[in-house]
Amino acid sequence: MLTPLQADLASVVEAVNLVWVLTVTFLIFFMHAGFAMLEAGQVRAKNVANQLTKNLLTWSIGVIVFFLLGAAVSSIVAAFTGGPATTISGAFMSLYAPDASATTAWVDWLFGAVFAMTAATIVSGAVAGRARLRAYLTYTILIAGVIYPVVVGFTWGGGFLDALGFHDFAGGMIVHGMGGIAGLTAAWIIGPRMNRFKPDGTANVIPGHSITFAVLGTLILAFGWYGFNVGTAAAPLAYADGAVTLGSFAFVGRVALVTTLGMAAGAIGAGGVAMYKTGKVDTLYVANGLLAGLVGVTAIADDIVWPGALVVGLLAGAQLPVVFEFVEKRLHIDDVCAVFPVHGSAGILGALLYPVFAVPLWHDGASFVSLAVPQVIGVGVIAIWTFAATAVVFGGFRAIGQVRVSSDHEREGLDTAEHGVDTYPEFGSPDADTGIRTDGSGVPSGDGFMTTGRED
Repeated sequence: MLTPLQADLASVVEAVNLVWVLTVTFLIFFMHAGFAMLEAGQVRAKNVANQLTKNLLTWSIGVIVFFLLGAAVSSIVAAFTGGPATTISGAFMSLYAPDASATTAWVDWLFGAVFAMTAATIVSGAVAGRARLRAYLTYTILIAGVIYPVVVGFTWGGGFLDALGFHDFAGGMIVHGMGGIAGLTAAWIIGPRMNRFKPDGTANVIPGHSITFAVLGTLILAFGWYGFNVGTAAAPLAYADGAVTLGSFAFVGRVALVTTLGMAAGAIGAGGVAMYKTGKVDTLYVANGLLAGLVGVTAIADDIVWPGALVVGLLAGAQLPVVFEFVEKRLHIDDVCAVFPVHGSAGILGALLYPVFAVPLWHDGASFVSLAVPQVIGVGVIAIWTFAATAVVFGGFRAIGQVRVSSDHEREGLDTAEHGVDTYPEFGSPDADTGIRTDGSGVPSGDGFMTTGRED
């Protein structure tokens, strides 16, 4: 029985911890601004509004589906694959309680929801410029309601991969690896953009319209990533035996350090390989390499020695130009925003390298095999499930001719064809009748006007 003072202290501890979780949750949500800018910068100007709309609707539709269906599915999958029977009656039922007694469950759900929406929005970058909005949004419903929750049920929910010992701290494989594999699968089924490949199979480069947007998006994502990793690591306070102590902050410094070293090494690795291959330091490779380094350490940031962060980050960045070139030139898959090398292969790499740099191996005497086997099985199960489920959805739309826009719409641009807008109207074609652009330019000289449309 707690005394009034103890009860007050326990309530304070709970309140502080809940505010912390909400704060890092909002930080992760802000990553959607990064995804929006990163993807918008890497597509053609005629497709920017379409890409931004997909990002907005991924969140808006996906988060409601995850609330109504996804949370329940993850609990059910966990219970039926080795998780505790109380998972459903506890976490699932309390989520829908009508009063404040469910506050903790509500906060926990929202923290899980921003992870789910990160996995969902990754796919949009791979299929940019040619996917029908209805096909993409249907997939969003299914990834938020079923595909991702099944993976969570297997792992974080307490299912069989968790029981096996699969280690993924903050979603390097569960969120990013899964999203990258889903994106690659979808891009393969939809097919490449028009003129992306020549008849002989060689690739044409279709550059994005704004490196500035892409780099801004990269830095926003990197900022939000501290919510991903450090936010998962830390519960500020703990209460036990009448005393308030620091919670999991004991190892939060390691997580912050590993996250920072990983992102820095990733940028260097990608830039270095690009320099070796082409003699130039490609800006987008550096930006995406930074993100690949973050993905690489995300699964293992809580439990590796710090030199491992440098190695994993460097390798995750270095593999990016190599894997992107393989996807492009060997597989002939048009992955517009390098979704697979940034999220997919980097997430797989990080998860598989866990036993090489794990603290239990170096300090606690655990065997390499005992750490490696669960990682290999976990990566394999997640990859196979994600590929199969994604192939069924997009394959079904392809079978009925609804997976991609028409050739005319693709040439015109999806901003106009699917949304009726022009993201940059002042740079568009003049009006067919008047010859005047939206900003007033294009007015013939004479009659008191200059060609800029301003008065003399």
